[in-house]
Amino acid sequence: MSSKVIKLSEISDIKNCTLAYGHFDSIHPGHIRYLKYAKSLNNKLVVAIMRDMNQHHPKLQFNQKERAETLGMLDIADYILCLGDENLSQVINKLKPKFLILGKEKENLNNRDIEIRKAINLQKKLGGSIKFRAGDVNYSSADLLSSPEYEIERKRQRDFLLACKKQGINSQVLLRAINQWQHTKLIVVGDIIVDQYLACEALGLSAEAPVIVVKETEQKSFLGGAGIVASHIKSLGGDCDLSSVVGNDELKYFVKNIINSYSIGNFVIEDSTRPTTLKKRYLVDNQKVFRVSRLEENFISEEIEEKIITNIECSAKNSHGIIISDFVYGVITDSLIKKIQKLAKKYNLTLIADLQCSSQIGSISKFKDFSLLCPNEKEARISLQDNLNSIEFLSQKLLKKTRSKGLIMKLGASGFIAYSNNSNSELKRQSFPALTAKPLDVSGAGDSLLSAMALGLASGQSIMVSAALAACISGLSVKNMGNIPIKRDYLIDYIVKIFKDNNIDT
Repeated sequence: MSSKVIKLSEISDIKNCTLAYGHFDSIHPGHIRYLKYAKSLNNKLVVAIMRDMNQHHPKLQFNQKERAETLGMLDIADYILCLGDENLSQVINKLKPKFLILGKEKENLNNRDIEIRKAINLQKKLGGSIKFRAGDVNYSSADLLSSPEYEIERKRQRDFLLACKKQGINSQVLLRAINQWQHTKLIVVGDIIVDQYLACEALGLSAEAPVIVVKETEQKSFLGGAGIVASHIKSLGGDCDLSSVVGNDELKYFVKNIINSYSIGNFVIEDSTRPTTLKKRYLVDNQKVFRVSRLEENFISEEIEEKIITNIECSAKNSHGIIISDFVYGVITDSLIKKIQKLAKKYNLTLIADLQCSSQIGSISKFKDFSLLCPNEKEARISLQDNLNSIEFLSQKLLKKTRSKGLIMKLGASGFIAYSNNSNSELKRQSFPALTAKPLDVSGAGDSLLSAMALGLASGQSIMVSAALAACISGLSVKNMGNIPIKRDYLIDYIVKIFKDNNIDT
């Protein structure tokens, strides 16, 4: 830990510094973005950490010493200032920083946080600058430019184990949780997709136009969407029924054969008015060149909707939870959501939703009062029409708007943050890293994570234990080209290996 931890009384002379401020209760990628921006101003960076009891954050998960140690491990700040009875204005008065960096959400306080308002006024009076930033929004990673793959993966494993330690999770807790999945039954409802991969050989540029010419060499199809979520659940040891829609075409046979091969409860309805959703991905040397989709985006008919509800109710009596996997291709209607909510309440079922809108228009905030929502950052920002505020502010805003008991904020190559609202309305959070540094195919990561979270919550596990398992499963899923269900034994071996490779007794 190279950042120096100090108290205000120990500061003698730090000229022209940049001062950042916060509680930093559970460090996640949003904090890292914020601190890297502050450091980029090319001054000595001092990070002031709130004391353990604060009127705006009265219940922090970790004490100030633990927060300072974790922050120091990032090796971004030059000094970490642990505040005692001092307030931010006293820090500013002594340091006279060139820049004061605050979260974007502090820009419009409406006079609620008097301490921050006084600090801002003092910084202006002393001639310093104030910048409200959440850090740059970036949905990709360039880690491999700075370190070898094995070093990145080892660091991410250590970060994963640290996250587990903070939540009181060891390997035995994870292995016991996996064993409970075999007693758990879920219902998956949503859009079924057939993912087709076409391996090609690049021949060069066409003489007719500046386009790449490829020759198809191999083709393979995988079950995607709600279908792969159900397949993951069965492969991981749980039980599952699938309710969805396919077209009256050749692909329906492929879908039903896969479903039957995994012994998934088949409640798939044929709809002659729409094709089975197909996504063709063309690859050259395992790199995706482009994708072609064949789909119908209109909503299903009321008749089909009623059949789906009838199928769900048949399964609900003997199930523990319902998963909605919505790709915004027309299966999940507003009225269907309301009917599913009534069934979940009637049978006391865990209710989880994921909405994916990479190329479609959708809003995760349409799911109200669910047990868990699993958006990625981009989907959350689209839903809330907010591209400026921090991840923390965004997540809390979405939790409040949807009244969800839990949230998984997916951050792509940076992993995800798990949020949990307990019965006392106390918000807990924990960041989990993406364990695979060089993924082969990320298209199914969200589906595997959704499956793990659903199995965990429906079997009575906490969000944090479920999230730790979800990090492992999604890390395994991106090692494959195409959606391949993760096997229970493969997951167990992977968890045991992570703990053993880092000299932690399993």
